[in-house]
Amino acid sequence: MYPDLQKELATFERRTPKSAEAHKKNLKRIPLGVASNYRAYDPWPIFVKEASGSKFRDLDGNEYIDHNLTFGALMAGHCHPAVMKAVEKRLSTGTMFGMPHDMEWELAEEICNRFPVEMCRFGNSGTEATMHAIRLARAVTRRDYIIKFDGGYHGHSDGLLAKAGSGIATQGIPGTPGVPEAFAALTITIPFNDLNALREVLAARGHEIACLIGEPVPANMGVVLPEPGYWEEVRRLLDAHGSLLLFDEVITGFRLGWQGGQGWSGVTPDLCTLGKIIGGGLPAAAYGGRAEFMRRIAPEGPVYQAGTLSGNPLAVAAGLATLRELQRTLPYSSLASLTDELAEGLRQAASDAGVPVTVNHVASILTVFFTEGPVTDFHSAARSDTQRFAAFFHACLRHGVMLAPSQFEATFVSTAHTEAEIAQTIAGAHLAFQEVAS
Repeated sequence: MYPDLQKELATFERRTPKSAEAHKKNLKRIPLGVASNYRAYDPWPIFVKEASGSKFRDLDGNEYIDHNLTFGALMAGHCHPAVMKAVEKRLSTGTMFGMPHDMEWELAEEICNRFPVEMCRFGNSGTEATMHAIRLARAVTRRDYIIKFDGGYHGHSDGLLAKAGSGIATQGIPGTPGVPEAFAALTITIPFNDLNALREVLAARGHEIACLIGEPVPANMGVVLPEPGYWEEVRRLLDAHGSLLLFDEVITGFRLGWQGGQGWSGVTPDLCTLGKIIGGGLPAAAYGGRAEFMRRIAPEGPVYQAGTLSGNPLAVAAGLATLRELQRTLPYSSLASLTDELAEGLRQAASDAGVPVTVNHVASILTVFFTEGPVTDFHSAARSDTQRFAAFFHACLRHGVMLAPSQFEATFVSTAHTEAEIAQTIAGAHLAFQEVAS
């Protein structure tokens, strides 16, 4: 084990005995002791007691500045007063109906007024949204194959857990036991930012491709920026072969700006998915696009989709309150400035310590890759020193800063973060870089 990581883990164990005990109990009934794999890290995850604004406390009373923010969902921070008030008001009318309610239209209207989306339908998670959107794309095109990027994550439905085989563009292979080879084989994987790989696939099999799914700015392999003109050419190539473009905006939606990655890139997909921020801290997601496609969904059309909890009134209320707060405060310019400041501070801190890193950032998201870079796709991201990242992550925890627990995730800034807290984060990271420099 990387020596600095071993030292940090020992320190972490001494600081979090109550989290250790809670995890020990969970292990008796819950695999890995967590409800989602991304919450599992050595030696055990932090168990949260309470949170407010940009900070949370663990069971042992340790306080952290939170830059994970529920993997980007909490754009307005924890327990925002307007969001809490909206949920409390809605809670008094009932938690779930299994029938339509009046606020669904309000959230749908908010989404369609901001995004180039004509109609949308709600679900409960990004996994659901991408699964439904791909089913719809296949129904529209009457084709079975999809394209995704190496290292791209779009939820854990079977076909999307395909991983790259060998070669520039290959049929996917199962990324986990339990995914049939036949399912994975319907997914073709290519490197991000590689137009030649896309041209190769479309030249050979364009007539079989239902859609390409991708994040307009990938954030689930760490933040990776598209090359200038990349998405415009992807759009043109797919149009030429009758294939659809599907943007996964579960992370980027309402984070890169009012129109998400679509407004940021200037490229309008045929379909898109949303999640995280539109739930305001509660489970919610949506998929949407052109009305001619969305009208194919049952019961108006033949494409099946259902969900007892879809459009949950508490999640809709929280999401609507969040979007209205963003509209009231118009925070995107100030968030970008804070993120620029954080990114530059992290670069300088790493340089001062002699630790080679690449910091990719845009709007209010960033990733510190522990590699000299540049990082332009998953394969260059995968050169990162993951053990040094893990030591850095734990060192930051010791200095009161919570980052994403994986090298291949994003760090976020919310409207709750202040200039002073960004300075605290940089100061904590500066110490952490010094401590993992050996």
